[in-house]
Amino acid sequence: MSVITDRWHRLHDHRPGTQGADLSHPLHDPDLEAHFAERGWQSKYEVLADLHRGAEFTFLEQPRDGRYGTAVPAMVASKFVDGDDFLLLVGDDLLLRPDGGSDLADLVAAREHAGAPAAIAAATVAGADAHRYGILATRHDAHGNQLLAAIVEKPAHHPDPVAHINISRALLPGDFVDYLDALKCAVNGEYQATDAIAAYARDHDVLVHPVTGQYHDCGNTAGWLAANLAAAQARGILLPFASGDR
Repeated sequence: MSVITDRWHRLHDHRPGTQGADLSHPLHDPDLEAHFAERGWQSKYEVLADLHRGAEFTFLEQPRDGRYGTAVPAMVASKFVDGDDFLLLVGDDLLLRPDGGSDLADLVAAREHAGAPAAIAAATVAGADAHRYGILATRHDAHGNQLLAAIVEKPAHHPDPVAHINISRALLPGDFVDYLDALKCAVNGEYQATDAIAAYARDHDVLVHPVTGQYHDCGNTAGWLAANLAAAQARGILLPFASGDR
């Protein structure tokens, strides 16, 4: 697992300015440990302290060279990817699955079943709300699979009753980094991952996979609050007055 960061923290003891720090030892952050202890959460801190046992984490420093946008972390990680398939994720939304399943695992399985080199997850929203999102326009192959035809950013009008929207979860092959290398800065000054994915889709099949989980947009205050309430309710920790009970 690669973590892209623009600032260095005690999660690892790697020196700034170099690449490839590994989280290979127990986490020791006195401030964070004290914060948990004050609230009686020692058991929760123990989980964090043993984070290195759950996966192999590599920290890559994002250079402060003026480049900005959702594609930049993937550009930084291109050498780390080293030809392997990888998941490109952005964490400004939430998917809740009451069945305990994983939409990422489903995405991997769906791509394998379709035989496509890449796949992108899609949430479904009402067509009237399409103007708020990047829309995944689709086409169908001979087997009925939905494939990405284009990514339309915040269309003023969407004629269909529902829309598949981009939620920044994509499973991509190693050769996708070639499209990152060729990516140009957009007119808004950003290097956008969606531009690279759209370019890849013009040359290769990209499966569009609707997710099962309940989608929450955390990119605005109202959506972030709704996501927290939904997560609290799902875990059974929502206070009675917060759920409308008196």
